[in-house]
Amino acid sequence: MKKKSNMYAEAETWSPFKGCRFDCTYCIPSFQKQAKRQKKRCQKCYKYVPHCHEKRLAEIPSTQIVFVGGNADISFCPPAFTRRIIARIVAHSKRKPHKTFYLQSKRPVYFEQFLKELPENVILLTTLETNRDKGYEAVSKAPLPSVRFKQFKALKFPRKVLTVEPILDFDLPTFVNWIRSIRPQYVWLGFNSKPASVQLPEPSEAKVQKLADRLLKAGIEIRGKTLRGVTLPADVRG
Repeated sequence: MKKKSNMYAEAETWSPFKGCRFDCTYCIPSFQKQAKRQKKRCQKCYKYVPHCHEKRLAEIPSTQIVFVGGNADISFCPPAFTRRIIARIVAHSKRKPHKTFYLQSKRPVYFEQFLKELPENVILLTTLETNRDKGYEAVSKAPLPSVRFKQFKALKFPRKVLTVEPILDFDLPTFVNWIRSIRPQYVWLGFNSKPASVQLPEPSEAKVQKLADRLLKAGIEIRGKTLRGVTLPADVRG
């Protein structure tokens, strides 16, 4: 199924795998709400449970950036099916080598088993909303931020991107050091895009501005999402 991504500009979602069990509170008014539209098409999509759609393996979008499993966390995908997804990416990339494929998970250690199979036009992503573990279980069942950070940093893969969205309150020096040590190709940065539907422990706009300024000063590219009053150089706003 081809669908414009709500997460990343200029990307389309390719969903041969869908669903997640991390139950992130901020996904309820977005991804899980979208899933409710699928009641008559697929009960598993409707319930947002992890499952595969084999027929969609052939439906790679024509867009320049393809977000694989954008309505899912791919770490819940059976490894054998993930290998079939990767094989489709490899075959497709032989004809269109300039396309980029995003593979994202909040359990980045899952990618370790596939690193030697990934072509160079794949980018691995993880979401890192904060550096704080305390209280995170009220937001998500995903691995704690400190665990996710260590897993992602340890991946020996040249192309990695961080999504810091929806950003939660953080400790500025620690968070900057974490992000710098990962050496991401770039960072997606943004606030909660559904504040009327879900309330999160957010930092102030001034604090996020300091984070952005320090990352930019360190030479890290930032791509903006829901920025509110935070400003970035005009050529890096999303």
